Parts: sequence; C-alpha cells; structure tokens
Amino acid sequence: MLALLALAGCGTAEPGEGGVRAEALCPSKGPRHGEVPRARPTAGADAPRPPGPPTPVPSSTGTARDGVRITRLYAGAIDEEGVCRASSLTAEFEVTNPAAHDMTYTVVFDARGYTGASRVVGPVGPGTTVRGRVAMSRSEGDTGVSLMSVRSVPSAETPAPGGPCPASGIRVYADEGDAAMGLRVVGLHLENCGTEPYAVDGRPELEIVDAAHERVAGVRILPSAEVAQLGGPPDVARTLTLRPGERALSGIVWRNTVEAAGGAVNAPYLRVRARAGAAPVMVTPELDLGTTGRLGVQAWRKQE
Repeated sequence: MLALLALAGCGTAEPGEGGVRAEALCPSKGPRHGEVPRARPTAGADAPRPPGPPTPVPSSTGTARDGVRITRLYAGAIDEEGVCRASSLTAEFEVTNPAAHDMTYTVVFDARGYTGASRVVGPVGPGTTVRGRVAMSRSEGDTGVSLMSVRSVPSAETPAPGGPCPASGIRVYADEGDAAMGLRVVGLHLENCGTEPYAVDGRPELEIVDAAHERVAGVRILPSAEVAQLGGPPDVARTLTLRPGERALSGIVWRNTVEAAGGAVNAPYLRVRARAGAAPVMVTPELDLGTTGRLGVQAWRKQE
C-alpha cells in the first residue's frame, strides 16, 4: 500500500519536497485501472518505468472536511516492491491548518469498492497546507473516495505510545476501548520512560473538548464506580510512584443513555494530565455521553 506523505512548515508543502520521499504514481502506459499487470518491473530507485503521466480517475474530487480536501484520484499505486498495482487507487489530498499553533491530524479515508485507510498527518504548522497521497486496495463497486472523519490535536499534546521518550519523561495514551450494551470503557496508559521516579496521586486530571476544540462544561467527572461497576481490583485513589520503565493504568467509563430530546453531549477529545500540573496529552475517545452528564475515571494502578 502506498505510504502517506506528510510535510510541515510555512506556506505550502508539495509531495517530494522537504527531504521526504514521495511515492510514485502508476504511469499511463502501465496497466489500465482494474487490469492485472502483465509485467513485473524491477524494484529499486533505478528501476525503469513506462513513460507517460499517471492516469487520472474521473470522480467528484474536491470533497472537504475540517481542513482536509481530496484533490485528485489516480488509477493504480506503486507498492513497496516497485510493482504498479493497477487494481489499487491513489488519492491526492491536502491538509490546511487554520490554528495558531502546530496541529496533528488523524484522517480516515473511505472509498466505494476499496478498503479504507487511516493516516496521521503532522505536525502541520500554522497557516500551512500539506499535500500527500494515500492508496487503497480494490474490493468491489464503483470508484469514489470520501473523508469519513478528521480529528486534529495540538502537536505538543499528541499521544506518544512509541518512539523517543517525550521531554516530560512519561508517555500518556489511550487504547481502542470497548463498548457493550451502551457502556463505553477506554483505558488510559501511563509509562515512565524517563530516568527518574515519577509519582502520581489518585486519578488523572481530565478535560472534555468538543470538535471545535472548546472545553465542554456541564459534565461531572466522577470516580468510575459512580458510573458503572467494572470489576477487578478496588478503585481506590492512592499515591503511586513509578520507577523508570514501570507503567500504570487508569480508564474512563461512560454510558451513552439519552433520556430526553436534545442536550446529548458528543465530544471527540479528552485532555489528560497524569497529575496536577503535568503536561497535557489530548486523546480521542469519541465521547458520546448522551444526556447523562457524567464521565467516570479510575485511579492509577500499577500495570504488571
């Protein structure tokens, strides 16, 4: 599958600029869209390619959502082995950040007749437009690409479940969660990836943020047992010290019950501080709180 190109900086970034490799597009003299390639080109940077520009696919491009716009579709995609997969589809898109600070975007693409794709783009600087490409494999149906969802968080608050240890010395991130019978549960993870012990006291501090990146008022944040009994060890708030390499686990729980027309709270984001005064991290649990007005949070406990 074709990799996403994501560049950041002032002004506009084009595919292939800024020292980031842009994936090639299938040339027009390669197999037509939907055909099986007859020849397998040699992989590698110096592999010969058939001449000609890539073949655009007729579509209703210009689809836009929350700063992301699909600009063009092409037949086929060059895979990691240098093979033109004519049954795939490549979409070019652009992301524009209107905010006054760096933002990191998570974009979910959907295509009729193709497997979808999810990509992270960023950090994208203020006033910057970043262009990239994403490819999807064919399943069945007609051609067409849409944007299922676009989520963006301040780049300074992007969760870091892997990679280099953040300057804070800790990682905070959310898992995929679980949902059953109207009850939602999402785990919050804390790792001391630094070199010094890290102490937390009780529960993480939480702030609910809506799709416009505004704080949501009127929702009570409570101990988890006041929202639902989850089982497991008792949810007791206590001081906990993590040595380097140790981890802790918390979690949020809510019900999406709607008891009256209007007033339901839907907020994609949650700003999390591992302890009072800690650097915030913004996760995306997609909170659908209904009209309950309550969000439960568990105390930190060591993860064995």
